[in-house]
Amino acid sequence: MIIGVLQQKGGVGKTTLALNLAAAYAKEGMRALLVDADPQGSALAWSSIREAPPQFPVIGMAKPSLHKELPAIATDYDVVIIDGAPRVNELARSAILASDYVLIPVQPSPFDVWSCSDIVGLVHEAQQYKPSINVGFVVNRKIGNTAIARDVVKAFEGYPYPLLKPAISQRVAFAESAARGLTVVESQPGSPAAWEIYALADLLKIATTERIAA
Repeated sequence: MIIGVLQQKGGVGKTTLALNLAAAYAKEGMRALLVDADPQGSALAWSSIREAPPQFPVIGMAKPSLHKELPAIATDYDVVIIDGAPRVNELARSAILASDYVLIPVQPSPFDVWSCSDIVGLVHEAQQYKPSINVGFVVNRKIGNTAIARDVVKAFEGYPYPLLKPAISQRVAFAESAARGLTVVESQPGSPAAWEIYALADLLKIATTERIAA
């Protein structure tokens, strides 16, 4: 099971989601691997500041041959999470082709929704070669039950892929844990932030497993 957390727009919280999803799967006892496919290397930097070894390995593979090299590595793991690169089409294409499921995080802003056309175009292009790729959006950094959050849900009706529930809320716990080289799954395993991650991880596992089996 390979899940790509991908978005052409930067600053949407890809790395935070990728790290916390990998931690949630590792907590379940799954053999998880996080692949840092972003030249900025944020996930690798997070791994380097930890005082204890991570619950899962983090490797760097920011290369356009990712889709050719990763399958052989993935056989040793139950789940692989790809933290993709924004704004670099050749890296994004390779990460999409490597994925069984592409998770597209979007902040609750009309500008973020409009910017999704780039990644949707790349996914659609990749599906011509690999039709089995499954895709979903997730709202990240949602702020309560606000009007803008409701408007964003309506804006997604123009895209061909579903908007997953639940959304991931804007919570200080994510930033605090990342600054310590941790995830909310480790630092606050019973918190609302962690439970949102568990719910998203379960949903992705079900969707990906069913799609692969079909």
